[in-house]
Amino acid sequence: MKDLEILLENKVGQLARLGKLLGENNISLEGGGVFTVGDICIAHFLVENANKAKFTLQSNGIKVLGINGVLILKLRQDIPGQLGRFCSELAEAKVQILHQYSDHQNQLILVVDKPLVGKKIADQWMKTWWGGQEYSI
Repeated sequence: MKDLEILLENKVGQLARLGKLLGENNISLEGGGVFTVGDICIAHFLVENANKAKFTLQSNGIKVLGINGVLILKLRQDIPGQLGRFCSELAEAKVQILHQYSDHQNQLILVVDKPLVGKKIADQWMKTWWGGQEYSI
């Protein structure tokens, strides 16, 4: 899975257009969100085939700003403070979180500035809290 960073105009129908184009090309969005600042919207969506999604959108006039690796992990919903604990571990290792959202399985999706360091921390987190499951970037 990869994070697709997309620039949209802040006007009616842009997200509908994006979703329709991707759906017509059999590209599923597995999580993400859209964030508006002034006249622009920055969208981040989790996709399986980021290159196909990028090509589809750019071929139809939608600007893709980048394709990013992601950390994917599960927080324990039954234990308050999990997000703070995990993010503190990243901060202690000087890993900056650039983007954060959730996927359709309620997993935490992060784009970070130091993906290899972040992966080590995420893998250790999963071993500690979930008994060993590792995730890739």
